[in-house]
Amino acid sequence: MERFLNNLGKINNGEPKKLNIMKKTTILLSTFLAFFFMACEGPQGPPGFDGLDGRDGLDGRDGLDGLDGQDGVNILGKIIDIEGTFDAGNEYSIFYEFPQSIEVFETDVILVYLLWDQTEDGNGDPVDIWRLMPQTRIIDQGLLQYNYDYTFFDVSIFLEADFDLGTLLPGDTDNQVFRIAVLPAEAAQSGKLDVSNINSVMSRLGVTEKDVQKVVL
Repeated sequence: MERFLNNLGKINNGEPKKLNIMKKTTILLSTFLAFFFMACEGPQGPPGFDGLDGRDGLDGRDGLDGLDGQDGVNILGKIIDIEGTFDAGNEYSIFYEFPQSIEVFETDVILVYLLWDQTEDGNGDPVDIWRLMPQTRIIDQGLLQYNYDYTFFDVSIFLEADFDLGTLLPGDTDNQVFRIAVLPAEAAQSGKLDVSNINSVMSRLGVTEKDVQKVVL
């Protein structure tokens, strides 16, 4: 019996030795495989192309365009033609208030031209003749002056004379046309600008005849 137990102990004492050998073999095999796969890995490939941009909106549809903004305000200069009649009712004065679409600064310069006459060009087309105000006319009654003053809110055009304005004829008072030019200070102070020439002023402002706003008062 004692011999049997001793032999059994020898068998049990041998199992741990076999298990240790198997564990070492497994670790060596795992290490070998790791080095093998690392050696087989090739160089890094080039980066892939960027993906396409996604569409706006959670539902995959394109987003809606925003609302258009309000019209801007003209701050670069403006040309306006106004037509009006002088009479006793308006005290021989024509008043024009700048609309909200035209912003005039205190430093801006306002020039007013009187439509003095009209001629024709070589093709027979009418050509307006403008004169920078104030302008004085010699008529039968005496001296008649077309003059104006302004603020950055409005322009007032009025008649002055050394006689009774009630004696004026319709040709001097009715349906008179004036051209108002709003010049930024830097444009008006330029020594190269001939303000007496409306064409030079319009050219400086980048305004053509078709751009001129027409107003009948």
